[in-house]
Amino acid sequence: MTPDWSQLDAELATWRDTGMTLPLWWRDDDATEPTPELDQLSALSRKLALPVHLAVIPKTATPELAAYLEQHPELIPVVHGWAHQNRADPSRKKCEFPADRPTDDALADMAQGLARLNTLFGPRLLPMFVPPWNRIAAELPPKMADLGFTALSTFTPRKSPKAAPGLAQINTHLDPIDWKGSRSLVAPDRLINQVSEQLQARRTSTAENTEPYGILTHHLAHDRAIWDFTEALISHLMQGPGVVWTFDNKEDLT
Repeated sequence: MTPDWSQLDAELATWRDTGMTLPLWWRDDDATEPTPELDQLSALSRKLALPVHLAVIPKTATPELAAYLEQHPELIPVVHGWAHQNRADPSRKKCEFPADRPTDDALADMAQGLARLNTLFGPRLLPMFVPPWNRIAAELPPKMADLGFTALSTFTPRKSPKAAPGLAQINTHLDPIDWKGSRSLVAPDRLINQVSEQLQARRTSTAENTEPYGILTHHLAHDRAIWDFTEALISHLMQGPGVVWTFDNKEDLT
């Protein structure tokens, strides 16, 4: 069944009529090595003319991935935790950096992850920290700028442009995967309605529109339905009012 895009198309038309633009970015999680799925992600990024901020797991990232990214500038590496290992109590949601983990241990893993990916990717690495499962203890962000990070990325609209002094908050807002159910695509009409409502809130100033609007994907978990929807959604957004956003490390983060 073909998704009905009319609700979103109407919202996008209103944006164009009012001359508004939507800063748009794309984050994809859990990369460690070159795979056919990564080839597909790279090809789609080039086709859509929208770079992908690739969240790489430092502990298991391979030199082959670094060589691959050298040939694929549309993929921008960022730091995805350390080992993508759940360290939360079994009674709580999964988290590699939970509140009950010793702070020094957590910071050591963060620093180790940044150092390893700096070694692999050099200046191509964007020092953005993406905590696995999009969860992180509240006491950690104020200490992250001292480690060398300049941005933190989780999920859902941010509460502030900065997670802490020296640390931008750059979140994602739409994940098309039904993780708790089929692990395929969430019902397309539901996703289209969600995007439409999010954009309406931005247009009417009930939500922040200076915050980059983030699409979150996981290339290793995609089936055909997820790939197709992701391509169609980004295509609609990039036809207007979407404009490509990438993080500028030189902006004021104090």
